[in-house]
Amino acid sequence: MNVKDFIGKTIVIKYGGSIMKDEECKLAFLEDVASLKKSGVNVVIVHGGGPNISNFLKKLNIESKFEKGLRVTDKDTMEIVEMILSGKVNKDLSGMLSSLNVNAIGISGRDSNLISAKKKLIFDNNEKIDIGYVGEVENINVSFLKNLIDSGYVPVISPVGFDDKGEMYNINADYAASAISAALGAEKLILMTDVDGIYLDMNDKNSIVKSINIDEIKEYINKNIITGGMIPKMECCIEAVQGGTKKVHLVNGRKKHSLIKEIFSDKVAN
Repeated sequence: MNVKDFIGKTIVIKYGGSIMKDEECKLAFLEDVASLKKSGVNVVIVHGGGPNISNFLKKLNIESKFEKGLRVTDKDTMEIVEMILSGKVNKDLSGMLSSLNVNAIGISGRDSNLISAKKKLIFDNNEKIDIGYVGEVENINVSFLKNLIDSGYVPVISPVGFDDKGEMYNINADYAASAISAALGAEKLILMTDVDGIYLDMNDKNSIVKSINIDEIKEYINKNIITGGMIPKMECCIEAVQGGTKKVHLVNGRKKHSLIKEIFSDKVAN
């Protein structure tokens, strides 16, 4: 495959907060996005920012708490989440893209009803755990996104949603990207993260899985080959594909220009 195969098609990229610290890799990633856009590929970015949020909370002497990998988010923390994600991280990324002569527009899930959400419930041994203002996606305003894409913009999206009562919710960026990718019927969903992918044996770097399908993902989870934080990522992959995304890639964003190098490969989940 080459870039001509993707002209006019849409790629959704989740850019994780864990890989934003390396400024050189961040710039290389945004240069790749600019190259794709200028080649005629439609690009949508959904970003995280967990480390940025944790650092700011630490400055305020507020402890970061997590349950099953999700940040426990009370009312005060939710205000900080929105400030950091929608105010700082979002504008940093859209601003850097704009400096590369890309028509980037930074928005949050609250703009034009982009991400409608509801309170996320989690359970431990059938006991409900209240993690506050953490949400799960209920609906994506597809027409709004398509209007931006058709107008030549690269939407850069902060994963903050809201419900029908106007309450804000912190949404895991993987899940937000998966929902957006499925709603758009994207050609590819790219999860930019800080690992190379799935290993059959974590002690053997040659055992990396180059391609995987939904049945294999479920099998590997049951066999504890896929564990920990990789489970929700793989669940997002399943949701994206079942929702209409053609293929999903896991890409190590700590390697310069890994987006361009990997995007046309066959190392996918489908």
